[in-house]
Amino acid sequence: MPPLRAANLLATIEGARLHSRECAHWQRWGPYLSERQWGTVREDYSENGTAWDHFPHDHARSRAYRWGEDGIAGFGDDKLNWCVSLALWNRRDPILKERLFGLTNAQGNHGEDVKELYFYLDGTPTHSYMRMLYKYPHAAYPYDDLIQENARRGADMPEYEVLDTGVFDDGCYFDVQVEYAKHTPDDMVMRITVENRADEAATLDVLPQIWARNTWSWKGTQDRPSLTKQTARGETHLVGRQHGHDPIVVTAWSKDAPELTWLFCENDTNVKRLFGMDGAGPFKDGINDYLVHGDAQAVRSDAGSKAAAHVPLVLAPYGRAVVYLRWRPESAPDDTPLDADALFARRLAEADAFYAALQHDMPDPDARLVQRQALAGMLWSKQYYQFDVQRWLEGDPAQPTPPASRKHGRNADWRHLCNADIVSMPDKWEYPWYASWDLAFHAAAFALIDPEFAKRQLLLLVKDRYQHPNGQLPAYEWAFSDANPPVHAWAAWRVYEIDRALTGKGDRDFLELVFHKLLLNFSWWVNRKDADGHNIFQGGFLGLDNVGIFDRSSPLPTGGHIDQADGTAWMAAYALDLMRIALELAFANHVFVDIGVKFFEHFLYIAEAVSCDDGCDTGLWDSADEFFYDKLRLPDGSNVPMRVRSIVGLIPLFAVHVLEERLHGALPGLRDRLFWFLEHRPDLAKLVSRWDEPGKGNNLLLSLLRGHRMKALLRRALDESEFLSDHGVRALSRVHRDEPFVFRHNGDSFCVKYLPAESDSRVFGGNSNWRGPVWMPVNYLLIESLYEFHRYYGDDFRVEFPTGSGQKFSLSEIADQLAKRCTTLFLKDRNGERPVMGAYPLLQADPRSRDLVLFHEYFHGDNGRGVGASHQTGWSGLVALLLQPRAMSEAGVVPVAGEAEAALVTK
Repeated sequence: MPPLRAANLLATIEGARLHSRECAHWQRWGPYLSERQWGTVREDYSENGTAWDHFPHDHARSRAYRWGEDGIAGFGDDKLNWCVSLALWNRRDPILKERLFGLTNAQGNHGEDVKELYFYLDGTPTHSYMRMLYKYPHAAYPYDDLIQENARRGADMPEYEVLDTGVFDDGCYFDVQVEYAKHTPDDMVMRITVENRADEAATLDVLPQIWARNTWSWKGTQDRPSLTKQTARGETHLVGRQHGHDPIVVTAWSKDAPELTWLFCENDTNVKRLFGMDGAGPFKDGINDYLVHGDAQAVRSDAGSKAAAHVPLVLAPYGRAVVYLRWRPESAPDDTPLDADALFARRLAEADAFYAALQHDMPDPDARLVQRQALAGMLWSKQYYQFDVQRWLEGDPAQPTPPASRKHGRNADWRHLCNADIVSMPDKWEYPWYASWDLAFHAAAFALIDPEFAKRQLLLLVKDRYQHPNGQLPAYEWAFSDANPPVHAWAAWRVYEIDRALTGKGDRDFLELVFHKLLLNFSWWVNRKDADGHNIFQGGFLGLDNVGIFDRSSPLPTGGHIDQADGTAWMAAYALDLMRIALELAFANHVFVDIGVKFFEHFLYIAEAVSCDDGCDTGLWDSADEFFYDKLRLPDGSNVPMRVRSIVGLIPLFAVHVLEERLHGALPGLRDRLFWFLEHRPDLAKLVSRWDEPGKGNNLLLSLLRGHRMKALLRRALDESEFLSDHGVRALSRVHRDEPFVFRHNGDSFCVKYLPAESDSRVFGGNSNWRGPVWMPVNYLLIESLYEFHRYYGDDFRVEFPTGSGQKFSLSEIADQLAKRCTTLFLKDRNGERPVMGAYPLLQADPRSRDLVLFHEYFHGDNGRGVGASHQTGWSGLVALLLQPRAMSEAGVVPVAGEAEAALVTK
């Protein structure tokens, strides 16, 4: 990275704060509440593991959570001792709007789905400033309509969204903007700005809430936190007390409301409502029952473990009102009256300066807006994640013993897993739990603004209380033992490079620590996922859900197993990534040369197995189709190629690395070891391009593909009638739209056809689709791989793009074009519309809403419409890197003359 950019970024107030010793203190408070704690595995104590049914949305307002908390625009400390969020009531809804509503997996015709309009707009890495927007209708929220209509629709029909109900059609709704600004690391203000978007007056009850997470009900302790109302100098405030923590002072105010009333209840389960048991309230849902049902006995007026500042607003047509909530340590200097608006102006200016430094080489204002919202979404998607599997299996002292069946059911072999950390979530409503390969992509994007947090995220999964003793990384809470693609080493290297580009120094301690633990994980893959010991791997669904004709994580209806082109390619790429890390570490400690050579050799063994021609037993390359296919290995020893032309067959492109002369020639003993092996194994040496030829600087191309096969795969990948769309590479060739792949067995037919958006199959839950849409993470890796191939082949190696166009480009130029296609998902087109927002025409037509951007889980393979989880700001947040090619070049992804040299190898 040119020193100027790093200096500019660090010279900002937020940049200096982020890289100071006080950073951890500043990050102690943040947007760490989930958006959905109900319906999660953690809260499931059912006999049969029916998480969605055991703790449904209808229970959430009345039932205390065991492992976390949720709320709209939630904020809390890093253990959720104190939590803050927003509640609203339009006086028409049957319940307070305290949390975001959505359908369970069984209710949605395409799986679970949040049915709300909310947008993450801004944020800083220290959470000194955060901003989001929620849209709330004047009319009663259409809960029943959403449930009933989606139940009526089959999997072949589109989802029924909240905009489809018509509740927003007449413009009668509120824009509710929630901001947080920190006066000091522990002294902060929540500002709620409500705007009536209608030409008629409207009433809204606004309730900023603060409460203590319930820990007492599980331990059987009487040590309960409290919020107590006090009056001093004619002003009312709350004092919050928890054992072992400094007391806090809470105040609330609004110049736009005639009254403000504090309401209190306890964060306890309403056993009367849910279980018909006797119990002394007020309960968790007391504030709801007081406002909605007029139950004066449901709340207290002076104290409780949960409190809300009730602010009734009457808003004129297009009217606006502001409500504030502040909390601070009781021991801190009392700056009352604090000029809150000046504080927000100051923190917003600091955020603007930080992003101006980051984006100084991005001339397009729309690209800057999209990148900033993508990063804001990632910052808002942090969550405190607690899950002690041992305690979950055995139960808590003060609670009923869990059913005996759970000790042999879900995650029973993960008793060591004990998580209690701030973790980046894929989507805090649809996926409010970490997933190992999602988290790797999150870290790469986070490194752009907070490399220290990115490194901590990658180190979390290899800690003893996460990683299984056998070496496996936990996949996700629904099944920790599932196998996600092994991309952790790739992410560690990418974060290392971006961090080095920013700071000028590589963090070898981080790299070495993660490397040692990944050695265990690599061994787990080799020992557990290579059924025949032939360097051909399985792995299961590998994150691609319904890409194949079978659920690849379940026993096959045919018996046998599937040799997977993607599983084998991921392992080849894993070997190369570990080799690259080992050789980097070898610059400081030559002991790592040996292990680097080991991964060089292991890569070649995998490459030999997967790439051999049709006549060999292991190969997955189909010479007739010139494509990689999975092979179904049947119990009788025969095998059947699964000729599904999908992203599975393109993933072998990801296993590529150029081992440069200036690297292998600079490490004592490395070159001799490599060349000895190549000379003594000519059968494997032929897989390394031009290793024994002069010229090319004796650079070695390590890839599963030589030039011809690479061009054959790219010919399909870049064909607009197959994989290539206007917005990136599809997950399935469009040839399967008219020619579905059908496999028949024992009278049953299994079919895969091209589906550009929602799936019509319930395979693997039915809530995602790898049968046609564009997915950002695999597109990102493909783009990286093309840049890497270009480093070896140079500008003279040219490929037709698009296929059949007659135009030829270098691989670097093609990577540029693919990156551009992916970014057009979010950028305005010539009509001022964003393809990703295709399902939101009402917002696109509204000048005040057309710059609100969502970052969906995946995208329609033909028109780019966002599909799946609507706030998948983790791996779709990778667009933040694609929008800033300079950042990629500085991290050694894109070769740039004069700069790549310094970025690629530490001297």
